[in-house]
Parts: sequence; C-alpha cells; structure tokens
Amino acid sequence: MLKKKFGMISLGCDKNRVDGERILGEIRANGCEIVSDLSEAEVLVINTCAFLNAAREEGINEIISAAGRKGKSRLEKIVVSGCLSEKFIGELYPALTEADVFLGIHDVKELFPALDRAYRGERVNAVGRCGEVLSPRVVSTPEHYKYLKIADGCSNFCTYCLIPKIRGKYRSYPLDELVEEARSLGKTEELILVAQDTTRYGEDRGQNIFVDLLKKISKLDNICHIRLLYCYPEKIDGALIAEIRNNEKILKYLDIPLQHSENRILKLMGRRGTKEDYKKLFELLRKEIPGIALRTTFITGFPSETEEEHRALLSFIGEQKFENAGVFAYSREPETPAYQMKGQIPASVKKRRQRELYEAQREVSRKYLENFVGKTLEVVCDGIDGAGTGFVGRAYFQAPEIDGNVFFTAPRAKEGEMYKIRIESNSDYDLFGVAVTE
Repeated sequence: MLKKKFGMISLGCDKNRVDGERILGEIRANGCEIVSDLSEAEVLVINTCAFLNAAREEGINEIISAAGRKGKSRLEKIVVSGCLSEKFIGELYPALTEADVFLGIHDVKELFPALDRAYRGERVNAVGRCGEVLSPRVVSTPEHYKYLKIADGCSNFCTYCLIPKIRGKYRSYPLDELVEEARSLGKTEELILVAQDTTRYGEDRGQNIFVDLLKKISKLDNICHIRLLYCYPEKIDGALIAEIRNNEKILKYLDIPLQHSENRILKLMGRRGTKEDYKKLFELLRKEIPGIALRTTFITGFPSETEEEHRALLSFIGEQKFENAGVFAYSREPETPAYQMKGQIPASVKKRRQRELYEAQREVSRKYLENFVGKTLEVVCDGIDGAGTGFVGRAYFQAPEIDGNVFFTAPRAKEGEMYKIRIESNSDYDLFGVAVTE
C-alpha cells in the first residue's frame, strides 16, 4: 500500500473546500500523513476552481509552480482535482504534462488507484471514474467553525455562470446523511450551510425541505450555531423567515446573492425576481427579524449595462444599507449565453464601476459599525491577530473569510470560545475593542 506524505492546495470557494476535505479524508483513511508544510509533501493535491478565467489561471500557475519543485524537494507526484479538471480535462490532459494524476469533482475513491498507476510510470486521467458519495472529511478550517455542503450543482442557469456545465443540475444530498455528517463533525460553534443555492434544498427530490433540514440539525447537541449562505431571494418564504426568527441556534444573518438591482439587467442575467421584489423582501426580513444582518453580492459591467443602471445600483446600495456586500466585475466566460451578448463593457470601465460600488458599500459599512462603538458584543475568537498583538474574532453579523472582523485585546483568549467585547472604535469594515471581564 502506498504510504506517502500528502499536502494540499485548495483553491476557490467554500464548497470546493468541502470537496478538498473529502480528499483529505480519503488520504487519512488510507493511513497516510497529511502535512501542512508543503515542502514536506511527497504528493501534492491541487484542488482547483474553474468558475472564472482568473481562477483557472491561478490553478494552472499553481500546478506549474509545483512542478518546478520536483527534483529540488521531496515532491514526487502532482494530483490535480476539482472543477478545472472536471470541465477542461480534454484540453488539460495533453497540455499540462506537469501533472501526474487528474481527478474530477467526485473521484475521491480513485485517488489511490490512480496514484498506484502513476508510481508505475503512467500519467492518469481518472476524471469521471467514480460516483457521488458523502465520504468522510478531514476538516481544514479551525475546529470551531465548519462548512456543511447540502447540495451540489445548480439548475438556475444564470446566463453568466459555468457552474451547471461543470457540476451539473442541482442535487440535494439525503437529509439523514447530512444530519449524520453534521453530528460527525463534533463540537462546532458555527456550522455554515453552503450550496450553489441552499434555499432550494430538496426541490430536486420533489419537495423543498430546507426548513426541515434546519430543524433537524438544530437538534444536534454538538452544533451551537448555524449560519446560512447562498440563500436565493425568491425562495425566502414565510416558513424560512419564521424558522430563522424563532430558532435560537440560527444566527440572524442571511447571505442573499442578488447580482444586480435593475430589472433589465436582472432579466438578461437570467435572475428571478425584480428590484421591487427585493425591496419588499428586505423590508419584511428587517421587520420580522430585528437586527438581522444582510449580505449580498453584485456583478458590475454586465454586457450592455448603462451608466444610468450603474448609478441606480449605487443608489440601491445606499438605500438598502446591506451590512456586508461583495462586488465582482463581470467575467466573460465561453459557453455561457452572456458571452455572445452585445455591448461587452471594456475592462477599464468595469474596474471603475467596481471601485465606485465598493466605495458606496464602504460608506454604508462604516456607518453601520459606528453604531457598535461604546457597546458590548458577543464575539467568537478566531485566534491571534496577524500582528500578534491581540486577538481576532467575529460577531454574528460577520461570516469567516468574507466579512470584517473584531480585533480585541484580552489577558488571554482561546480559539473557538465566546467573549464579551466592549467596542472602542471602528474602521470601514472592522471593529476594535477590549474583552470585558466580569
């Protein structure tokens, strides 16, 4: 049996991270060591993203860079997994000879058979060899927060997005298996539910049972809090709102990707709903769930977007006052309907519009955070801050890696524990305070 030291580079989103954790689980199940210091790795797994051209370039650059270490370090084999190999294996396999093994997004169980062949001198294309299974994971996040991917694929078919062509149609994982996986993760301060669209959970199996899933996970003693990401606006109904409001374990935070505010652009994007629908939804959410934090994402520079529509989106951000928001410049992706659309926007215009949107959101965020100065917040400690002078954590309105932080000083603090922090100041996206001792 192959006994090697494995390292991993996992690129892309949190959903891809979960896929990478399943590969790590397979490595551990086969009795091999996982090393965090990549210079010690004999086998390097590069789990790739292919959502945007920039992500594809990042993955290829990582592969080429790793290949340069062969013969100069302990590295012997390179395994490429994930979306890049799943979608573009026909181009990659003959051209990217630096890689020894290619796996698709569900080929976890093929890792060791493929490596055995690679160590016998073959280059191996194992993409598509295995079926989809919820195999055991090795968690790569800090122990106190973990992701639970509840579905794969997408059936929304937005005109700018490659995901359906990479990962197929929306597929909900079995409810009982998800509950068991959540239980198997052990003590978890924050369980973050993810999918391309969490709010459609169960519809592909005949009935939307997202609320049922939330209820069952909430009953687990090892799960302290639940955070919801990727909640599409048209599926946020009264039952879900009531569950978020009444369930003490669900954090009063919703990530609702909108992509735009203007109806013409939304229609071109293939998005459901209108600006008017969105405004009504946000008004209802804030009425029914006082203090709820809303996060969203926007795409700027979509084909034919006018300056007037851009200015309208700027106004929308100022009016709706999202607690957190991200902005992406439209990326023209082959094999998507938007690729062929007329009125492609120059890169310089997209960058300028993106900068202006971020400036608008920065002002909203700064004013929101000013409200907490002088108050005390419950904050989970994520560890020592980057400067080593104190600690960093998050309040309920801050998701890991995508939102701001709370930086605080304390005589001592333990990762994963909750602390009361008196807020003394703020920046555009972060808060600063001191732990309150009782």
